[in-house]
Amino acid sequence: MGQEQEIKFARTLEEVKSLAKKQQNSISEDQVKEAFKELSLSEQQLELVYDYLKKHRIGIGEPLDPQEYLSDGEINYLEEYKKGLEGKAGLSDGQRQALFHGAMAGEKKAQQELIHACLSQVAEISRLYAGQGVSLDDLIGEGNLALSAGVTMLGCLENAREAEGMLMKIIMDAMEECIAENSRVRDQDKRVEEQVNQVARGAEKLAKELRRKVTAQELAQETGMTLETIEDAMRMSGFAIEDLER
Repeated sequence: MGQEQEIKFARTLEEVKSLAKKQQNSISEDQVKEAFKELSLSEQQLELVYDYLKKHRIGIGEPLDPQEYLSDGEINYLEEYKKGLEGKAGLSDGQRQALFHGAMAGEKKAQQELIHACLSQVAEISRLYAGQGVSLDDLIGEGNLALSAGVTMLGCLENAREAEGMLMKIIMDAMEECIAENSRVRDQDKRVEEQVNQVARGAEKLAKELRRKVTAQELAQETGMTLETIEDAMRMSGFAIEDLER
């Protein structure tokens, strides 16, 4: 697969994921095949796509059963959370539409009632993002914050259906950003750990040769690491690298 095809493949994969999210996090095999039609993927390549989608909590043909990707603790938490919301979302379509119109008009009471009416949806949406490094309660928390802000951002839209679509997108975007930020923090923590370990290994080796603790300057001269890298590692470890003098 050439570079241009790889770019198109990655773009198409994101489009497929986006479409699946609009369909309760599921997509049909026919939709996947249609999306990748121009790339003429083999059956084996399509199977790899299906596997990738399943790993990202996207069902092929139907939504995945929560039992397949939620832990028992998460299932229990979700059930208890939703029990606490009983009675808050029991609105008719007409009542719900009226709330959206009120929120779009900037009515504070309608916005508050709309928040309560949508809390259970936030919980349902959180299931789509479970198992990606962020706990359900954190996902729901981020979703609820986005919901509270989102109900005040609907005034530019033309109808209730469009407003509901935008509100759900705001909630989903918030959860995706939460996962992305968590991933960035994990990557940063991993880089910090690797840097500290590299400096610690170098210090240990040199200390054995010299039979004493070594200075940052000595370690830099011996290993080629910069003095800044070594001093950063010392600070990030809380000055706990035992073979390095402070």
